[in-house]
Amino acid sequence: MNEKKNDSGNPVLTFEGKKYFINELSNDIKESIKVLQIAETQLKMHEDTLKLLSISRNSLANELREKLKKLD
Repeated sequence: MNEKKNDSGNPVLTFEGKKYFINELSNDIKESIKVLQIAETQLKMHEDTLKLLSISRNSLANELREKLKKLD
């Protein structure tokens, strides 16, 4: 899903290879677009959170590894 504005200022939705003028769509469809955009934003946010957690976990494991080396 991609949303762009054309020269007339009417935003265009590109969905599954087709283009739609958003201002010509029903309110129900516009609401579905908004909900889908929110879902996509939430997915990206959670993907970023998972990346940060993975980096943190690796850092903690490295820290533990160094502490355990001191015991040897």
